Amino acid sequence: MKVSRQAHQPGLALIFNAAAEQFHSRAGVSRGNSYFERALSLAMTLSAELHESARLSPMNERNVLGGELEPCGTDPLTGFFRDGCCSTGPQDEGAHTICAVVTSEFLAHQRSIGNDLSTPMAEYRFPGLRPGDRWCVTARNWAIAYNDGVAAPVVLAATNEAVLDMVPLQALKELAVDVPDSPGDLC
Repeated sequence: MKVSRQAHQPGLALIFNAAAEQFHSRAGVSRGNSYFERALSLAMTLSAELHESARLSPMNERNVLGGELEPCGTDPLTGFFRDGCCSTGPQDEGAHTICAVVTSEFLAHQRSIGNDLSTPMAEYRFPGLRPGDRWCVTARNWAIAYNDGVAAPVVLAATNEAVLDMVPLQALKELAVDVPDSPGDLC
């Protein structure tokens, strides 16, 4: 079953409003406070932009095999849009399009190039990754790891076809870990 980014977007305004109210009550900041008003305005603008983006970008993204883009992972929740899929769009400047099953070698390599995926960051609700987690990684950083011989295995059915503008399909297939629907396909 495909997890739809659109299903999550209409609730963003409610989430931002709830967060603003929590901030208001916990910090004792009045609605007249300019910092509070700017933050709320930015949050509401972002919500509107994300909702409009989802409305204009129907969920017809395909995977590198030509099929429907399948979910990559929900524990931890991955994807640029945190919808479980390696969906992409103009706001995803990093192209988080490759569904990788991270390894300790890949995580160490990412840390060495300035992309620490292991350390939890509570401010982003990011738990930190452990070997075996499935995560939508950027095409650029996966390609660097590939060239350095430590690329993470790839789930092709959950890898967005947009990555093919940057990474050859053959490179992805070399590290594919997809399980075919029919065991006969393994022969």
